Amino acid sequence: MTKRVLIVGASIAGPALAHWLHRYGFSVTVVERAPRLRPGGQAVDIRGAGKEVVRRMGLDAQVRAACTDTRGMSYVDEWNRERARMPSDAFGGEGIVAEFEILRGDLAEVLHEATRQDVEYRFGTTVTSVEQTRDGVVASFGSGPPEAFDVLVGADGLHSEVRSLVFGPESRYLHDLGHRMAFFTVPNRLDLDRWMLIYNEPHRTAMVRSIRDNAQAMAILLAPGTGAERDPAAQKALLRSNMRHMRWEVPWLLEQLDTAPDFYCDSCSQVRMPTWAAGRVALLGDAAFCSSPLSGQGTSTALVGAYVLAGELAATEDHSAAFTAYERQVRPLVAANQKTGESNAKHVAAGSRFAIWAQHQVVRILPHLPGNELLQRKFFGASHDVELPDYDHLLPAA
Repeated sequence: MTKRVLIVGASIAGPALAHWLHRYGFSVTVVERAPRLRPGGQAVDIRGAGKEVVRRMGLDAQVRAACTDTRGMSYVDEWNRERARMPSDAFGGEGIVAEFEILRGDLAEVLHEATRQDVEYRFGTTVTSVEQTRDGVVASFGSGPPEAFDVLVGADGLHSEVRSLVFGPESRYLHDLGHRMAFFTVPNRLDLDRWMLIYNEPHRTAMVRSIRDNAQAMAILLAPGTGAERDPAAQKALLRSNMRHMRWEVPWLLEQLDTAPDFYCDSCSQVRMPTWAAGRVALLGDAAFCSSPLSGQGTSTALVGAYVLAGELAATEDHSAAFTAYERQVRPLVAANQKTGESNAKHVAAGSRFAIWAQHQVVRILPHLPGNELLQRKFFGASHDVELPDYDHLLPAA
């Protein structure tokens, strides 16, 4: 009998898992609280093993076509003079700007398009309660009757509702790294051509990058702050209060907050859990092991986790054994990338003018130093170290 799997969350991890589960013959339903796919969002990197997962999915060409094609980044001063730069091909395409860099919403669209004919998607609803039985999971939704599934996977992000329902309040698992980060679309008034500019003042950073063939730009603001304030108006007020004295383009960027169509802001936090499974419920992606945007590895880790979780569920009738194998294989990657995120949080917003100057010097010389591979691991994560298991033998015969 085909196993029924319910996935909560239709961003990256959920549709990636749905892709693999369908290929192994599972019946998959994906529910998403938002009424539709959310466009835009931050540019996310696909690195190391994450790129190999995309290749095995057969989506390499689609992802490449949707990439931002950012060719590098420059640190600038308040008069927009360049102080340091790094091209995207530094560190073999695994540096600050990755070779595979794509807006979160665009990657979600690629994954949805690849699965929507074979997977049931329900937008505008989510799970409101979970009851586990000996034979399965009964999920209740915001509308409609309860339904039974064999397995439920929460892939619903940093503030996962599935995690709260099954594992307890998020305060047990969220570890704030001391920064707030905001992303929003603005006009490309700096006429950037596939390039990113970064401006630092002590403890604060503003970035602008061109997107969508230079027709628009994406702004990123990073400021000190803790707590998970969720109200957009309050978030904007905090950003203005925290960054109102900054120079460069920051005053203009703050003016754009109220008209941006896709403003998103949250704390830079990690999710640290002793286990990602309870009974027939498992967590995936940021819901289970968010390493924060500061690691540059969240998307790659989610893709690897989806690949492994699906393969292990296909390899055995015992969901507990599958969840155990999934954790055993993915936890070392998560630990390494969370360590990177925690380290980067200490250095991403330099604390003095001298520290900013020193940061510029490091960026200038870093690609030219010996031992590039070790530096790559230290600063940009370790997903390239993961050896992916081979599950091809589990695929049904064509």
